[in-house]
Amino acid sequence: MEITAKLNDYRQSPRKVRLVGGLIRGKKALVAIDLLTVTIKRASDPMIGLLKSAIANAKNNFSLNVEDLFVKALTVDNGAILYRRMPKARGMATPIRKRVSNVTLILGVKEAEVKKLKAPAKKAKVVKK
Repeated sequence: MEITAKLNDYRQSPRKVRLVGGLIRGKKALVAIDLLTVTIKRASDPMIGLLKSAIANAKNNFSLNVEDLFVKALTVDNGAILYRRMPKARGMATPIRKRVSNVTLILGVKEAEVKKLKAPAKKAKVVKK
């Protein structure tokens, strides 16, 4: 089962947001929140909100246990680019690209792992002549 949450049109470049996204990919949901709270990046606060939203979706809509959730996938894609102009010398202008990010978070559920008990290895008998 997969639980998704999206953050669309976040006004920060995807390159900077991917740095924060890479920190929590594959981690348990509660550990990911702890990691994001101590991360000194601007993108960490919206990511905490996105992660809490996904956890709330899992809890309220699917009645899942929070301890079993982990970040299965996190993708940061480009959004629409806002173009502005900066005046330069000799009457010229250069473009300024204000980039936008679209973040998609997918939470997975860890199934209870059943450990199989192995039989003890048989010892080879030493035959003395």
